Amino acid sequence: MNKQRAGALAAALGLALVAGACGSSDDNSDATAGSGTTAKAASGSAVKLGLITKFPADFYLAMQDAAKKWDGANKDATVVIGTGKDATDDAGQINLIESMVSQGVKGLAITPSSPAVQPALQKAVDAGVKVVLLDNDLPDWKAKSSVISTNNKKGGVLAGQWLAKNLKSGSTIAVLQGVPGVPALDDRVSGMKSGLGGADVKIVGQAPTDCDQDKGVSAASDLLTAHKDVTAMYGACGPPTLGAIQSLQNAGKKPGNVTLMGFDGLPDEMKAILAGTETATVVQFPAKMGTEGLATLLKVVKGNDVPPVVDTGTAIVTKDNVADYL
Repeated sequence: MNKQRAGALAAALGLALVAGACGSSDDNSDATAGSGTTAKAASGSAVKLGLITKFPADFYLAMQDAAKKWDGANKDATVVIGTGKDATDDAGQINLIESMVSQGVKGLAITPSSPAVQPALQKAVDAGVKVVLLDNDLPDWKAKSSVISTNNKKGGVLAGQWLAKNLKSGSTIAVLQGVPGVPALDDRVSGMKSGLGGADVKIVGQAPTDCDQDKGVSAASDLLTAHKDVTAMYGACGPPTLGAIQSLQNAGKKPGNVTLMGFDGLPDEMKAILAGTETATVVQFPAKMGTEGLATLLKVVKGNDVPPVVDTGTAIVTKDNVADYL
């Protein structure tokens, strides 16, 4: 993640209204009130909901911003927002779950960091709190009310089909994984491989990145050292894909010599596509996840039926259509 952006976020969170302490001695997560919390809480008529995201990256900031707008526009609910410190901050998410339950939320919308948070979510459900999962699923957990997310497998297939169409016969691909073992991120890789179909291309290596930009630089450098003539790189997350740009430059690769495809559609990815340093990305719609997730959660809390899965969609972005997504 961009360190300058992380610093700005920390400053912004410091000015926000704190909704409750997470109980962590190392301060590995933050919880802040949504935009309409104070006025609605005073009336006593609003249902308190919680939104917990993985970490302060552009994707989750867009989700949070949409949630705050939804909060301000809905008199029936008030939203408390919290975030972990990085993509693998299970302890931070668990602290936030426990904190929000103690604050009396009736529902939780969460982008789970890994299956490690499942026991804490089960305790929340056992206490009467409804849970909607955002962005990625916990497939083996049956107590969730709904999953609002990108169909990551389908997005991965789109990526593979695009690569199969746009790479020359005999091309080689290096893969920057996300967090191995997280189903949504694994699906982006397995989907891409499936989408390649019978194309005459070969995957020559892959490395985990934890969806971190700095780790993406290291992983891409290692792959480029091991496979000097690789013709394409595919990143399962936006930040490590951006990190790969630096590695390609360090390796003396000119923009466009290696096809670089990402997955997320972050603002900096769009800039890179415009600049020609990233070739394409699979774009998601995090704002839609935020609003659909909270709307679904409110329905569940009120006792209404909701679909078990809502796909918020994906699309391929290249230089030809990037202006539509800026």
